[in-house]
Amino acid sequence: MKYVDEFRDPGKARALIRAIERLVAETGSVRERPLQIMEFCGGHTHTIFRYGLQQMLPEAIELVHGPGCPVCVLPMGRVDDCVALAERQEVIFTTFGDAMRVPGSRKSLLQAKAEGADIRMVYSPLDALDLARANPDREVIFFALGFETTMPGTALTLLQAEREGIDNFSLFCNHITTAPTLKAILDTPGTRLDGFLAPGHVSMVVGERPFRFVAEEYGKPIVISGFEPLDILQSLWMVIRQIGEGRCEVENQYARVVSPEGNRAGLEAVARVFESREHFEWRGLGTIDHSGVRIRDEYARFDAERRFTIPHIRIADPHSCQCGEVIKGRIPPWECQVYGDRCTPETPMGALMVSSEGACAAHYNYGTTGRTGRQIP
Repeated sequence: MKYVDEFRDPGKARALIRAIERLVAETGSVRERPLQIMEFCGGHTHTIFRYGLQQMLPEAIELVHGPGCPVCVLPMGRVDDCVALAERQEVIFTTFGDAMRVPGSRKSLLQAKAEGADIRMVYSPLDALDLARANPDREVIFFALGFETTMPGTALTLLQAEREGIDNFSLFCNHITTAPTLKAILDTPGTRLDGFLAPGHVSMVVGERPFRFVAEEYGKPIVISGFEPLDILQSLWMVIRQIGEGRCEVENQYARVVSPEGNRAGLEAVARVFESREHFEWRGLGTIDHSGVRIRDEYARFDAERRFTIPHIRIADPHSCQCGEVIKGRIPPWECQVYGDRCTPETPMGALMVSSEGACAAHYNYGTTGRTGRQIP
């Protein structure tokens, strides 16, 4: 398949692994611990475990799995708010599939649906807008979540609803932003990360500029990476090369998709509809300043948080669930005390086990519990 098979070529992968090994050998003599490189995006995490990339890499490289799965960082309180909205008799609540299984403090959206709430899975916000057109006597709410990747689609859908005068459509906005989260991770005491793979799909929208602070303020190399195995291996090689040469820059491996300035039309739509929240809560990371967006006042009639009464209660994760430690890179998934036992993809306790992009689900689904490749019992 053109533009896919080319990025999964075993021969080229072996060549990249050898190149990485040479770079590590050149820099390893002055290091007392493995290089820790965080892949921010859950799509990268999925590829790493699907293709066994960690097992191919030298022992001197340790991949750390970041918080780049928007479903995975959704706090319990926001899930409870979703359930409260969905259980209203007049509401059709629409959401992406993975979000239906994220545990709240009482139930998930999937459990609420089983109990009779009108909750429907959609593939885009435009599907939700279609439902609003077809059901003028019902209130249709779209659960808007995701990083900057999905923000333009949500913003453009809202603007379409305004143009058509569709008054029974609203958004429960949970969109989050990448740069403040990276900053929060870098500011965490004890962080020992040496470099980053930046999310390619986010960068497709925002471009290179939002990631410059990682190199300029924190002295860490960062490479915007694609999602195929060869993309990730080349991006790792680029990060390690910067480390070896003493450089700290933003480099773009994913140039076939990402332009330096990003998607200007998408950014304009986002700026028109959304504004930064002062604070937003993340599961496992707590409250991070300016890490989420909300709908601007001029579009308040499309804001479900203003149109409906919802609990807005903060709920702590179960003490036994260590999603926060995994997200921060402090422990690998298999060291969580409930991993693979009380917490599995079928019965998730933590959000990282829900989405296929979550670090715990990726570990579990591809059958390894450590970098040695030991099989799950």
